[in-house]
Amino acid sequence: MRVLFTSPVMEHPVAGGPQRRIENSIKALSKIAEIDIINRDESATVETHDFFRKYSVEYHVLIRPAFTVKGVLNRIASFNEKVLNRIFGTRIVKQANYLIQHIDRRQIDVLWFGYGNISYPLIKRIKKLRPQLKVICDTDSVWSRYILRELPYAEGLRKQKIARTGYRKEAEEKSWVNLCDVTTAVSEIDAEYYRSIAKDKSRIHLFSNVIDVESYVLKPALPIGFKTPSIYLAGSFGYYNSPMDTAARWMLEEVLPNVLNKYPNIHFYIVGRNSELGFGQMNGPNITVTGRLESVLPYLCNTDIAVVPLKFESGTRFKILEAGACKVPLVSTTLGAEGIPVSDNEHILIADDAKDFADAIVRLLDDKELANRLAKNCQDLVKEKYSVETLAIEAMSILEFLKHD
Repeated sequence: MRVLFTSPVMEHPVAGGPQRRIENSIKALSKIAEIDIINRDESATVETHDFFRKYSVEYHVLIRPAFTVKGVLNRIASFNEKVLNRIFGTRIVKQANYLIQHIDRRQIDVLWFGYGNISYPLIKRIKKLRPQLKVICDTDSVWSRYILRELPYAEGLRKQKIARTGYRKEAEEKSWVNLCDVTTAVSEIDAEYYRSIAKDKSRIHLFSNVIDVESYVLKPALPIGFKTPSIYLAGSFGYYNSPMDTAARWMLEEVLPNVLNKYPNIHFYIVGRNSELGFGQMNGPNITVTGRLESVLPYLCNTDIAVVPLKFESGTRFKILEAGACKVPLVSTTLGAEGIPVSDNEHILIADDAKDFADAIVRLLDDKELANRLAKNCQDLVKEKYSVETLAIEAMSILEFLKHD
């Protein structure tokens, strides 16, 4: 089958989970189908384009037109383009027409929307133009849950805004699961939600978050000045109320002080895009905030414990898959481990209270035999269930379904 894959998220080297999901999805699809790629990520670099060309028969970039006039005229042109798009959906129309032209020229069988859960207006337009075209809405999470799970932590006008946005997203989800030929889910938990709102439950399929296990085999050298014992927290940060910023504050304010009571020389590494914006001022004897790194592996592979202290989010966490692949012991909240079949005291330690979370970290620092056993069990699970090869099998199942649908 000929598959056209398009996404608004596409970046190499990857900067976080969203980019990693797209990269590994394309790797998996390229193993089992003839794949074209249309990149809708306006921030994509030449390095990104060169990387994804290797996995596609045809690769194209679809971005906003660049304005060539300077100064005030350029700003006016850009503003006008945004206003027209908001009123008339001009960008959606242009993108849809571009995709349809490619589909017709290349006789595409399946249009696969990476991050379809943030591409609904474009999906809707495409289905209007080509109702018989097989369309896959590939989701990284249940986006309404991602939004609404913040409600208990919000107040005032922000709480009202979250509720409005989340309920609008729920309505959108109910529309696309019945519009698209397949909606994918990263876990059975997400799949059950989509099945509950779909008229045809057979259209909901698993397409998991995975990692390229082979890329985690070699242990990188220690970063210069790396301190042990250490705790590692990684993710995409950037605004005060984000899941990762909230998790980092909880670690700093409520968990870390309890760990310091037992291990006063513990070092806490906060790693990832924009981490320096909210926490860079806290760099000191027990804390290092790195900002974005070319690769997180030198820190992850050499740390004593990785933590996933999330209070709200949706989907499944690459943080657990990567730590498992690197054979690093983990402590997570229940929600942080959602959708991945890990068990407390078998693959990781799970704790939701700040003191219990700190106690779990101390327990792993004290008991190296326990830490090694959990890390090995988690590594075995990741290798068995969360590789690019297992994702290719899921992709094949989806395409076979569409072939006979």
